[in-house]
Amino acid sequence: MSTSIGTFLERLFDRVIPPMPDFFSLINEQCDLCVRTMTVFVSYMECGDTDAAAEIRDLEKQGGKLKQRNNNVLDKAFTTPMDREDIYDAITSIDEIINYAKSTIRELEVLSLEPDRHMLEMAIELRTGSEALQRGFAKLSTDPAHAEHDAMAARKAERKVENVYRHSIAELFQTEAMLKKMPGNNNCGDEHLLLALAIIDIFKHREIYRHMSNGADRLVHAADKLNDIIVKIS
Repeated sequence: MSTSIGTFLERLFDRVIPPMPDFFSLINEQCDLCVRTMTVFVSYMECGDTDAAAEIRDLEKQGGKLKQRNNNVLDKAFTTPMDREDIYDAITSIDEIINYAKSTIRELEVLSLEPDRHMLEMAIELRTGSEALQRGFAKLSTDPAHAEHDAMAARKAERKVENVYRHSIAELFQTEAMLKKMPGNNNCGDEHLLLALAIIDIFKHREIYRHMSNGADRLVHAADKLNDIIVKIS
């Protein structure tokens, strides 16, 4: 009899106060997808493969669905293991890293550019930072205090992206090197045309480099949010 009453009260309690969703697992799933996307992103930057580009588009769609699902769960949750705003920001910032991978490839296609070594270096650091986030968020449910190192590693990856960005811009605007590439036996009209094309190419590459740098900003935003959560739940 007492067992039946206990079961009844448990069911009644679950109806009044639904069980708390496992937001740790939901966010971890997003991190896993982010790492997978950035791994394919690196592969694309190595060879410009169209299959890799198509896979990233598919992964970005999956990321959008995961983001929507997690936000829907958050909206309906009666209780959460951490601040709702922190959960929302974590969900959003991780998804934005994936979005930047897709939009970078789209810009390369629109500008008719091939990936270069600077883009590859930045993509590798974005993958490294995403892996750090994956490790850090995975520790929140069991050992949050030790996730701070991973947040720092993600920030370090962002700084490396910025370092590559600065070097790539400096190399782009080395006018002496650019002029040396200009043929010396063309007439004036041809030289002007080639110079104009070279300048256009510079600004095309600069646009991609800056876009990837902005993607790294999303990486550090996710790392900051990870750190905020660590402080609150440790």
